[in-house]
Amino acid sequence: MRSSNPVFSRRGFRRDDGADRFTARQPQPTLAGEALTNPYVPYAEPHPGPAEGNSEADGRAAGPAMTIDDVVVRTAATLGTVALTATLSWLLLPVDSTGIGRSYGIGVAAALVAFALSMVQAFRRTPSPALILGYAAFEGVFLGVVSSATSAWISPGVVIQAVLGTMAVSAGVLVAYKRRWIRVTRRFHGFVIAAATGFLILLAADALFSLFGADGGLGFSSGGLGIAFGLIGIVLGAAFLALDFKQVEDALAYGAPRQDSWLAAFGLVTTLVWIYLEALRVLSILQSDN
Repeated sequence: MRSSNPVFSRRGFRRDDGADRFTARQPQPTLAGEALTNPYVPYAEPHPGPAEGNSEADGRAAGPAMTIDDVVVRTAATLGTVALTATLSWLLLPVDSTGIGRSYGIGVAAALVAFALSMVQAFRRTPSPALILGYAAFEGVFLGVVSSATSAWISPGVVIQAVLGTMAVSAGVLVAYKRRWIRVTRRFHGFVIAAATGFLILLAADALFSLFGADGGLGFSSGGLGIAFGLIGIVLGAAFLALDFKQVEDALAYGAPRQDSWLAAFGLVTTLVWIYLEALRVLSILQSDN
């Protein structure tokens, strides 16, 4: 079964249980003692073998297996690219009263390019480091503009608070996942996907109402409702982070190829960006209400 997370779907990681699948190493039980044939694991699905002329799969199978160091290095490179371009856009794109319109235009354009690159990668059959790092670079430009404007017009310390909040949520989810306080089951996976779908629909509806003249949209950008909506977004981001950890853990156990560590990095950084933006939303509303 394919994952509903577009980052880990498509080609994804595959199970090592036959000659026509990856043979990097034999699968081992996960730390939770769960069988590696869980139906929500995307790389447990059938994979066409050499008899079907899948030379690409043969090349992937012949390479070394992914390690946790590969995931850490690729994630650091991707997240570092986001941080670098965010810093540069903060320094180079003015957000004063005369330059904020132009800077916001550049930021929105960068966000659209980042979204396009992420969709191209999501529907590719193999990970592309160039696409993933390109996504990170343009996403960083958008985050830099948004963060700079928020710091200049709402509160100078709100960005640092959002970064620290993102780090705290990430560390908390990692500890909870490693100690098995969070158990990623098929039911958990389905609930998170359904909740995120509803969240995004409400977010799109709020944007449409604001675009067509409704003052404040549906109320998700201010007041108590906005704070509650942002907190729900943070919780959803934390849940997606647990799903990402599960994907990485199972990929390591199944002996996924080293190049698929870029997919893990892509998924983790995308989730961290989500958490940061929702934390920034909540803190901005709290600061503006003071």
